[in-house]
Amino acid sequence: MANMNYSFQGYDDQHMARGLGVSYNISTKQSIEICNWIRGLNVEKAKLYLREVMEKKRAVPFKRYTDGVGHRKGKIASGRYPIKSSERFLKLLESVEANAGYKGLNTSNLVIRHASANLASRPYRHGRQSRRQMKRTHVEIVVEEGKEAPKKEAKPAKKTAPKAKETKPVEAKKVEEKPKTDTTKKPKEESKE
Repeated sequence: MANMNYSFQGYDDQHMARGLGVSYNISTKQSIEICNWIRGLNVEKAKLYLREVMEKKRAVPFKRYTDGVGHRKGKIASGRYPIKSSERFLKLLESVEANAGYKGLNTSNLVIRHASANLASRPYRHGRQSRRQMKRTHVEIVVEEGKEAPKKEAKPAKKTAPKAKETKPVEAKKVEEKPKTDTTKKPKEESKE
């Protein structure tokens, strides 16, 4: 088998683990959508999401390859339930998690740093349907040991508006008060002349 290279640059051997799935017989378009969906998630959360996709409880949002894709429940517009692709991704995530555990990384705090799917070689199928190609996809996943989230402290009180510059008090001038007059209009008396 040929030596496979990763497309991810800047791999840190001390804090990262990776896995590569070669020539999976899954759709490349579905794999790209799954990669975009799980990238940046915690590994445990991504595995939970993929299990829900396989049970058809949660749909993968399709944002790039949306031609003919129907709308789904939730906050997504178009989506699908790629069961076969989700199964392969789940196995690959478990493999990457095992690689991280072997390296001594904290497996409960892993974050998916990189996930990508690329088109693999597409051999022709056997049978009477001549010249029909198979679907093949290379998938690579890189996980990184996440930094512990800082403990949330009590929020400080709301900030008030910034204070205006203090100025010296100006002596108020004494104003003579005028007696108040009745401002209501009285009807004019008709003059008799």
